[in-house]
Amino acid sequence: MSVFTPVTAESLSDWLGGYAIGRLVEHQGISAGVQNTNFFVTTTLGRYVLTLFESIPRAELPYYLYLMAHLAHHGLPVPAPVADRNNEYLGTLSDKPAALVARLSGRSVMEPTAQHCAKVGAMLAGLHLAGQSYGRRQENPRGAHWRTRTAARVRPHLDASGRELLDAELAFQAQQRYDALPRGAIHADLFRDNVLWDGDYIGGVIDFYFAGNDALLFDVAVTANDWCTEPDGTFDPERSQALLAAYHVERPFTRAERDAWQPMLRAAALRFWLSRAEDFHLPKPGEMVLVKNPDEYRDILRLRIAHGCPMPPGS
Repeated sequence: MSVFTPVTAESLSDWLGGYAIGRLVEHQGISAGVQNTNFFVTTTLGRYVLTLFESIPRAELPYYLYLMAHLAHHGLPVPAPVADRNNEYLGTLSDKPAALVARLSGRSVMEPTAQHCAKVGAMLAGLHLAGQSYGRRQENPRGAHWRTRTAARVRPHLDASGRELLDAELAFQAQQRYDALPRGAIHADLFRDNVLWDGDYIGGVIDFYFAGNDALLFDVAVTANDWCTEPDGTFDPERSQALLAAYHVERPFTRAERDAWQPMLRAAALRFWLSRAEDFHLPKPGEMVLVKNPDEYRDILRLRIAHGCPMPPGS
């Protein structure tokens, strides 16, 4: 959600003329995130989030927008995309593909409790269940093939111990067989800052632009690696068990998922180490760009290799 492409009030006002949402009151760049340009947009009729897509191919964007519409239709707290007067979700602004979505209420909780984690686990299971009826298919854009390509790009920028860790983990993941795991549409980036809380309830799940079809367990692993960790990267047992148990109640884990859980935690950690290393060592130019420290997920990967996280009891 960094600002790579500036947007003037004049150009945005003209663009909003194609919508039935009133006149522009103000817009403000959002500095959080690393992939797209985002603005909060306020009009005379409501509040929205404007996204300009910097690197995602235009042909892939309908998958994300229609997924959000599908999940919102099923009652999940997801920002519904806004159609223009021609009934299209996707437009063009400043020579970039652009879309508007409803701005949801709430704020992120950066120090979650076990109760927060339980609600996130249940919500994630609901998202996976609703996603089973989503008809479009698009592979996880940061899945196994992306990991291989990105590792080759960032490897020269790592120190000797980092290269050794990367090579060993790539070899380990190449030996895993995740094909038998339940698959479907996943969020793939459900970090704490992508969930908005309205009091004790989840008011919004945002930033679906890493979504794709992959093993549902990968989504659980990404979520647990962020929501259930202490500042040093170790798992908090109470939070991790709360998240996994609440998920399991809504969508029980299969035996194959239980067997794959520890390797999948490592795969999820590897994915974010690589993406952050790429952003850090090979950054895109931008007006307001947030680059996160890749060492955090390098260290989490090392911890996941040394210590796993137990699944809750179940068949």
